[in-house]
Amino acid sequence: MRHLMQRVRVTPVVIDRSSGSAAEDVLEGYFQAKDGNRPVLLDRVFAPDAELVVRNSSANIAFPAVTRGRSAIAEVLVRGFALSYENVYSFYLARPGADVRHFECPWLVGMSERASGLPRVGCGRYAWSFQPDPPHLANALVISIDVMQVAPLDEFEQVFSWLRTLNYPWSSCSLSLGEIPRTESLAPIAAFLEHHAAVA
Repeated sequence: MRHLMQRVRVTPVVIDRSSGSAAEDVLEGYFQAKDGNRPVLLDRVFAPDAELVVRNSSANIAFPAVTRGRSAIAEVLVRGFALSYENVYSFYLARPGADVRHFECPWLVGMSERASGLPRVGCGRYAWSFQPDPPHLANALVISIDVMQVAPLDEFEQVFSWLRTLNYPWSSCSLSLGEIPRTESLAPIAAFLEHHAAVA
């Protein structure tokens, strides 16, 4: 099993900085912290008293429903998450405008389980709220987890080859659909992306 995983070359992700609003800086910092297991970076993402709400529709992953305070959020979304998952690729499937107080968008994530190597792919929606004053840190985040799929180990290479074709961290539902493996395990992910691409 480990031999199969070692054959997959997971290249470093590079953040696309083609624009640079304050909201984008905060959102990029969140993925840098979570995907890279760097909890210190949440200091430039969340206000000290920020609140995280998770609305989870999947039985394949678990998070507390409500977490309050930046330190507690770091334990849940970074330190605790990194104990279970690696090779994390997360994507926003829309971009915020230049001046926002609130931002909602679909998201996509791919990762592998540390213990088993099994690939996982999930999708849902974010609802961010930002402070009115610079540096416009997030004071609230609602994460809706609509789908979380566990793929078989023999699909590891397909899943991560697909994820590496996407621009990190800014993609779209239509672009994500382009190279998605048409496997049974990822069919619910494709259906989510198709629905949100149609209503975008």
